[in-house]
Amino acid sequence: MIIVVDTNIIFSAILNTNSVIGDLILTSDKIFQFWSCNFLLTEIDKHVEKLKKISKLNDAELLETQNIIYKNLSLFDEALIPKIEKLKAYNLVKDVDLNDIAFVALNEYKHSHLWTGDKVLIKGLKAKGYDRVKTTEEMINMRLKLEK
Repeated sequence: MIIVVDTNIIFSAILNTNSVIGDLILTSDKIFQFWSCNFLLTEIDKHVEKLKKISKLNDAELLETQNIIYKNLSLFDEALIPKIEKLKAYNLVKDVDLNDIAFVALNEYKHSHLWTGDKVLIKGLKAKGYDRVKTTEEMINMRLKLEK
């Protein structure tokens, strides 16, 4: 099953690979295929100092942790997403957060589920009847169900 992940999920996984989110990313490869946009790398790079401060990792440790997480993620060039999917995504996020347009567009393109920890995004999408957005708790439950 394809799961599109946004930046806050990967940020959390990098901060703590032993967390629930880290565990889902690192040990669910037989159940989920995690995808994201190249834009995610730009966003993570923009917050690398914050990651170092919170995680207390040095440069080498942080880079190693990022590489471990990224190995479990397929990246997609959002420029290759068809305009129709981008338009759908724009209409879904225009009054929520335009920074999430690439992730929602990729989710539409891949006909998948979007995993995010962004409560405002989840609430905004669900209010529009968009049910292909998942919280971490829903991801845990999905994994448990699919493991059986």
